[in-house]
Amino acid sequence: MNLHFGTAGLRGPVGDGPDCMNVPVVERTTAGLAAWLHAQGHGGGTVVVGRDARTGSAEFFTAATEVLAAAGFDVVALPRPLPTPVTAFAVRALDAVAGVQITASHNPAADNGYKVYVTGGAQLVSPADREIEAAIDAVGDTVARTPVVPAGGDLVERYLERVATLPRSPYRNVRIALTALHGVGGETAVAALRAAGFTDVHVAAAQFAPDPAFPTVAFPNPEEPGATDALLALAADVGADIALALDPDADRCAVGVPTPDGWRMLRGDETGVLLGDHLLTGAPAASLVATTIVSSTLLAKVAAARDARFVQTLTGFKWLARAGEGLVYAYEEAIGHCVDPEAVRDKDGIATAVVVADLMAELKTRGRTLLDALDDLYDEFGVHLTDQVSIRVDDLPRIDRIMDALRASPPGELAGEAVSVTDLARVETRLRTDALVFEGATVRVVVRPSGTEPKLKCYLQAVAEDGRHDSAAGTLAALRGWARELGDR
Repeated sequence: MNLHFGTAGLRGPVGDGPDCMNVPVVERTTAGLAAWLHAQGHGGGTVVVGRDARTGSAEFFTAATEVLAAAGFDVVALPRPLPTPVTAFAVRALDAVAGVQITASHNPAADNGYKVYVTGGAQLVSPADREIEAAIDAVGDTVARTPVVPAGGDLVERYLERVATLPRSPYRNVRIALTALHGVGGETAVAALRAAGFTDVHVAAAQFAPDPAFPTVAFPNPEEPGATDALLALAADVGADIALALDPDADRCAVGVPTPDGWRMLRGDETGVLLGDHLLTGAPAASLVATTIVSSTLLAKVAAARDARFVQTLTGFKWLARAGEGLVYAYEEAIGHCVDPEAVRDKDGIATAVVVADLMAELKTRGRTLLDALDDLYDEFGVHLTDQVSIRVDDLPRIDRIMDALRASPPGELAGEAVSVTDLARVETRLRTDALVFEGATVRVVVRPSGTEPKLKCYLQAVAEDGRHDSAAGTLAALRGWARELGDR
């Protein structure tokens, strides 16, 4: 069985054979991509290729650049392992016809991947993925390669110059704790923060240099339990104002904050609404913000109150980046934030770190914190608490059985509250997908199969309009219990 090419490109374990990431698979994939680009009228155009520092990335990078060069493209090979957002930026900055990033993002250490950007710098969407897969299947036995000289570092400098323009306040007195989580974002993140004027940066030294073994974490994802323990310990030790955790390819950024009970990581929805409100301040009238069907509904309320437009999309930045004209910010609850759509049409953990630092600096001058700002939004719009319950399965058909059972007999109430159900698989709109949405006056649950893992995911939201955290927390706990019971079906 071949490794499947989808809208995220390729991702899988490094190993031998057509169902793994290896040089022959990358050669054939690149030859197929090249053929598709020629068919789209982009032959001879510029293609940017970047890579992370995972096992196999150097070899896969070389294979991709050389196959593209042999196919007649002007290949810009980035000079060293760099964050994914740098590749996304370069595609847009150079008006390239495509971009390729060799990365498996926050997957386990055994994996690697092949991510594709198209003209304009956004990820590809259907039917392009199916067309490219068909082109890959048509590749012959021999794939030509031509050596490529790596580019200089000017594109990295241009990216850093752009990120340095993002802060809005004149304040920079913020102490930052940062982890790169053994990925490629550390050096670039520190350089970006310093270029923007944030020089009081303390890094988790044991996790700073790229290491494909990810030796200090069980799973290289800031959302996983224990992954940010070293970061939060560092933040407490140095008296930081904020803690920032990048994922291994630095396209995502998680934010930690001090509380009376110690440090904790904000949920993606919490960071999302804080940044959305911050970026709408001073933005042109009718600016657009966006998030996905599985994220909190709070950003929509903030947008309406700030004379902005709001769009809800399907999950993934391939959709968020195409939310519409005037987009100034987009996020998904899985700690992905697009804070500068004009420059990077994808999530960008480096730029997010700079914007979070800017927000923190502004708040600090008024003796306030990110949690204070969050409470202000809760006072204005009601407490919105979110969580996710994932049900991992060994038997994939079990996910279909659970979804079929929910469709056949949907609950009439959740957490003691009457709910209605919308089956997004049956709507004739751009939001059509395999998901069920249960909504009541103060509860919302979205149930959908994961697109990348053998999991059924339940996205939960509880709202307390009276501003009571305890009320919303109690409702959320009840929703969490219901979601976990789905795993017993």
